[in-house]
Amino acid sequence: MTTDLLERPTAAGTEEQVFVTLTVADQLCGIPVLTVRDILGEQPITRIPLAPPEIAGSLNLRGRIVTAIDLRRRLQLPAAPPDQTGMSIVVDQGGELYAFLVDQVSEVMSLPASTFERNPPTLDEGWTTFSTGIYRLEGRLLVVLNVGQLLALSDAA
Repeated sequence: MTTDLLERPTAAGTEEQVFVTLTVADQLCGIPVLTVRDILGEQPITRIPLAPPEIAGSLNLRGRIVTAIDLRRRLQLPAAPPDQTGMSIVVDQGGELYAFLVDQVSEVMSLPASTFERNPPTLDEGWTTFSTGIYRLEGRLLVVLNVGQLLALSDAA
């Protein structure tokens, strides 16, 4: 949804959308910058008994307990190699904090709203469930993730 995205006028009068970009299993993704509260390096995670498999556990962020969600599992992708260190993007949803475990966090990117496209029919169904659309960049596809849908764990298969 475009209402989740930060839009700001540019000098030419067009709108821009701003994302924190990340990588999951070599796929470039974006999360609206206004939902991001923190970016963390690898953190100790405490496993939560009987939690769904996509819940990696919880972590402590300056005294607050934050639920950690493994985006690879949530997106039904293969597990990361055991020697790979990951990062976390902490998001705020309804006053609660959640940490998405990702392979890498890249940069903050401003993109023209006019180049945003709805999910193409060729995008894998696993991605379309959690994506609001895409941006075609030079040689890469940026998948815009829907934070609300990623956190709708009751819908998990």
